[in-house]
Amino acid sequence: MNDEQQNSEIEKIANLMVHDGISPDEQDEAKLEKYKNMIKEDCTLDDESSMKLVYETLLYRKLKNSDSGDILEKGNDFGAGFS
Repeated sequence: MNDEQQNSEIEKIANLMVHDGISPDEQDEAKLEKYKNMIKEDCTLDDESSMKLVYETLLYRKLKNSDSGDILEKGNDFGAGFS
């Protein structure tokens, strides 16, 4: 999966989370299972990699709500995989 595909998937999942009312601070894996499964199917990733992308999506949402400028670039400051 290249960076562009990963960023696109993060955007898609972030929008679904907002629509579903999932907090950017959510840590309950049971509530996040739906998104992990979507990523797993969309991107043909394993469970661990899919869940990692779910948590990167939560980080993305937190950064998006801050005044950090270009959030996709700022994610690198936090060790997130999006670029």
